[in-house]
Amino acid sequence: MASISLKHIFKIYSGDVTAVSDFNLEVPDKEFLILVGPSGCGKSTTLRMIAGLEEISKGELYIGDRLVNDVAPKDRDIAMVFQNYALYPHMTVFKNMAFGLELRKVPKDVIKEKVEEAAKILDIEHLLNRKPKALSGGQRQRVALGRAMVRDPAVFLLDEPLSNLDAKLRAAMRTEITKLHKKLGTTFVYVTHDQTEAMTMGDRIVVMKDGFIQQVDTPQNLYDKPCNKFVAGFIGSPQMNFIKATIVKEGDMFYATFGGYKLEIPKGKTTDGTFDAYVGKEVTMGVRPEAIHDDELFLSEFPNLKVKADVEIAELMGSEIYIYMVVDGNNIVAKVPPRSTYKPGDNISIAIDMTKAHFFDNETDKTICN
Repeated sequence: MASISLKHIFKIYSGDVTAVSDFNLEVPDKEFLILVGPSGCGKSTTLRMIAGLEEISKGELYIGDRLVNDVAPKDRDIAMVFQNYALYPHMTVFKNMAFGLELRKVPKDVIKEKVEEAAKILDIEHLLNRKPKALSGGQRQRVALGRAMVRDPAVFLLDEPLSNLDAKLRAAMRTEITKLHKKLGTTFVYVTHDQTEAMTMGDRIVVMKDGFIQQVDTPQNLYDKPCNKFVAGFIGSPQMNFIKATIVKEGDMFYATFGGYKLEIPKGKTTDGTFDAYVGKEVTMGVRPEAIHDDELFLSEFPNLKVKADVEIAELMGSEIYIYMVVDGNNIVAKVPPRSTYKPGDNISIAIDMTKAHFFDNETDKTICN
């Protein structure tokens, strides 16, 4: 088992193209860490540097207590599961899983035992004599995981391993990989661009953008306390709504105003004096879809938080409805119970739960308060 330590890691390609900048991170032993971000943010490059498949331009990488900058991938005690599974098409499942051990001259009886044990855990014992082309995507994924497992590595590296699977299978495999992590008690570093995967699987999540770490935290903290507008918008589905609003102060109360609406900001968000510097200035107010209410009880209880909205689309998702609407020129999504019967063109009243509102500085995009 092993921890991973990345100290001031850079990846600079020829032509002075920087893919990863000053990456600092400590991954404790047995943690399930997720690297997430949009395409081109540097997450796969970071994973490949840990694996030894990309050279580190600057900085130090430790696996356990060992500096591994110049250690070959095969000697790093890691196993990697790729997006395309990278199985040998001419070999059986058994041979694919055993290949790495055969290269290491592991005795045949030990290989057989390890492969069969991994196959049992992954429920692919009945597939050991098949070739990869006779397997479904999910089965190939399990074989790729099994091949990594038999080597008993200190660190598992997974690069978008579920992106080729359909939605139902992807959800099932998410659960399987999480269970596998608990069973093996090994350090996992997992790359994905799918924030649902990140939120449901990881102990901690690293959100990246343009080669820089934006925030490292637990899934719940990233959702509730994003450090900037990018993280707030990236984590959560549907994504957070953003409204340009001006901060106004009357007596000791602060308000967010836009398009003739004046919404009171709860005192709990303003007592530390942070908002004093923003009086008269435009900021961005962030509201998650579930913090927008259409029920009569909330509307009657908080009439001063009410705004008018024009419905564009209502999507029934089964247990809830996503309403896409326009409020004073702002595109807004609300997540409401399925009792609603809205149609495109309806003009409705909604209320914004200001206790759950987030505020961001328009110049720096940094969070003013959550």
